[in-house]
Amino acid sequence: MEQRPFGAGGPRVPVLGIGTWMMERDPRADAVAAIRRAVELGMTHVDTAEMYGTGRVEEIVGEAIRGIRDQVFLVSKVLPSNASLQGTVQACERSLKHLGTDFLDSYLLHWPGSHPLQETIRAFEKLQKEGKIRSYGVSNFDVGRMEKALAIAGPGKIACNQVLYNLEERTVEHAVLPWCEERGIAVVAYSPVCAQNFPESKALGEIAAARRATPRQIALAFLVRRASVFAIPKTSSLAHLEENAAAVSIRLSGDEVRALESAFPRGPWKGLATT
Repeated sequence: MEQRPFGAGGPRVPVLGIGTWMMERDPRADAVAAIRRAVELGMTHVDTAEMYGTGRVEEIVGEAIRGIRDQVFLVSKVLPSNASLQGTVQACERSLKHLGTDFLDSYLLHWPGSHPLQETIRAFEKLQKEGKIRSYGVSNFDVGRMEKALAIAGPGKIACNQVLYNLEERTVEHAVLPWCEERGIAVVAYSPVCAQNFPESKALGEIAAARRATPRQIALAFLVRRASVFAIPKTSSLAHLEENAAAVSIRLSGDEVRALESAFPRGPWKGLATT
């Protein structure tokens, strides 16, 4: 599995991982098996959050990575409502307990909230100093908020910005993605496969057929072709995991990229989602 630096000076992390949003709705055994299989396939970036199932998904992840924690790049997120100085620390400690681990590889603010960002970042720095997190970042931040976070944290400190990004939702390409790329901040695409319109896209179907690939694989290859982008598709399907893993080997040509950009125009900027 191809790897690239996760933030400026950060560790090398696989370009594809596994997301876990709404995984509490899946049969637990299937969810655990999917996470373990993802790790076996080299998709060792496992993303979760305290919000997911109100801690239940972190417990599922904890069960899945038991005995293989050293192979996993583990990420969780603090809710904005908990993101005060003390609240962030307490939330992290709860997440660590749910996950059955002593540390997170990265810890993110799930979306901008009402607590001062200075407090959240101070908490991240405290947790980092104590060895409870190895890096920190944000999620669903626009450029203005990223500039504020960078001014507080300092250069090279913010590992990533996790955002909604897929063929059908490309608005981060307007400003957020290039801004992060220029500063060595990883961009993590959540919900990177949004399949509603895939059967209706002639361009996507033709490219997939020519490549002997699936639309899902082409959609993922489109995202991770950019050197700063990581993707964390959520699935509890072993078949989809195998399909996702194979997407990394696809290198789209310039003509193919332009065809997809035309078929899925990025549209006007309309802000960031909060999932």
